[in-house]
Amino acid sequence: QVQLVESGGGLVQAGDSLRLSCAASGRTIRKYSMAWFRQAPGKEREFVAAISWGGIRIYYSDSVKGRFTISRDSAKNTAYLQMISLKPEDTAVYYCAADPRDPSQGLESWRYWGQGTQVTVSS
Repeated sequence: QVQLVESGGGLVQAGDSLRLSCAASGRTIRKYSMAWFRQAPGKEREFVAAISWGGIRIYYSDSVKGRFTISRDSAKNTAYLQMISLKPEDTAVYYCAADPRDPSQGLESWRYWGQGTQVTVSS
């Protein structure tokens, strides 16, 4: 079992930056793909970014490409999402996910999920 805990969310203004963290426990995530999803009020959960276990393959949704950066520190058993130039439409609960398979944009492909951290961007 893998437990994931997100942190780093908050209330910021448009144009600001935030870094989200996803701390894993239970077992090492060194051989796990990691991903970030988000869910805005009244909307479905959507893919944001994913990184393979070796960090070689990285994927972003078109809406965040160029502004968000996913990374991982296997020594700390932690994944990150650096967000810059935040927009009001980035407001959502951000979820971390992990899976031992290759990264995918589909929600059904991710075995472990965190509880989420709220990001609110005011205009």
